[in-house]
Amino acid sequence: MSRLRSLDVLRGITIAGMILVNNPGTWAHIYAPLRHAAWNGCTPTDLVFPFFMFVMGVAMYISQRKRGFAMTCKTIGHLIYRSLLIVLIGWAMGWFGICCRTLSSGGEWIDALWNNPIAKLRYMGVLPRLGWVSLFAGFLLMLSKAKYLPQIALGLLFAYCLIIGISGSFDLTEQNIISRVDRAILGEQHMYHLGGIAFDPEGILSTIPCIAHCLLGCYAGKLIFTTNDLRLVVIRLFIMGTIILLAGFLLDYAFPINKSLWSASYVLLTCGLASLLLALLIWIIDVCHKGEWLMPFESFGVNPLFIFVLSGLLAIIMANIRFDVGGETYSVWGYYYKQIMLPVFGENGGSLVCALIYDALMWCIAYPLYRKKIYIKI
Repeated sequence: MSRLRSLDVLRGITIAGMILVNNPGTWAHIYAPLRHAAWNGCTPTDLVFPFFMFVMGVAMYISQRKRGFAMTCKTIGHLIYRSLLIVLIGWAMGWFGICCRTLSSGGEWIDALWNNPIAKLRYMGVLPRLGWVSLFAGFLLMLSKAKYLPQIALGLLFAYCLIIGISGSFDLTEQNIISRVDRAILGEQHMYHLGGIAFDPEGILSTIPCIAHCLLGCYAGKLIFTTNDLRLVVIRLFIMGTIILLAGFLLDYAFPINKSLWSASYVLLTCGLASLLLALLIWIIDVCHKGEWLMPFESFGVNPLFIFVLSGLLAIIMANIRFDVGGETYSVWGYYYKQIMLPVFGENGGSLVCALIYDALMWCIAYPLYRKKIYIKI
């Protein structure tokens, strides 16, 4: 089967979505659909990261399939190298952010470059989670037969449900086992704080269901690339998506849908929706050839992690370059929101427009790379 443009489009949609939700004009006023659920539940924003995780699984299956799923020194080395590179890039971005914030607040260079990052660097996060999931899911994919991926994924989800259920860790408290494990291993100063509590949404234990999430994406890849009949592919993905989506809704009654916990019901819900969306995109783009209006997203999809990392670095820089205007200190981003967007669009509307324009700026970088077939792989 030739390359499916729909995969790049879906990956691009998720990257555009991640940039959009990460860069509001101000965190004090966020356009409602771009907020994460406070705890239980799911908003449109809560679909973005898991959709990318699902597509990463599909891409992982394609990559391993080209190598015959062989567990050789070369394939193991490539898997370890790429996974750890993603983790290290995530840590480097965290280091850079702490450094910039220290300097912009008048701190010393030694604190900016060494003392504060060593003391405060967050070890887990979006990119580290992608790296660790890629590593463990990649090994499982090489060690097992693809037809057993659903059973392995469900086994991981069942084990995670037992951990959460036996420990009674359904609420956001310091006694939640996710928080307790992270505090014991990482240290509270190296964790994200949610609702005033040291609780990392990308924590160590909650990486277990993420691995299952990625493996379900791998299985979707198997459904896609074991036939050349795209109509059959659409049917397979539609059936898979419908079954696990229904399972996610049913499991919600016992183990609520929760992104911060990355609950099993959340995995099934988001994988089901991602499978259905991928089936729809394959039908529109690859079967009916009527998806040209979706092609701008392909620019993001062919260089996804590069564009995501670049967007994060530019956002850090704009948030920490400060200057005085009329006796008030602004960052570049703060001035853009308060003095340009806020008077025209209001608080929430201005915050949304800031994010949309930033997405458009990233597209202006991604599109020339796409047109010139420059692929920056991470």
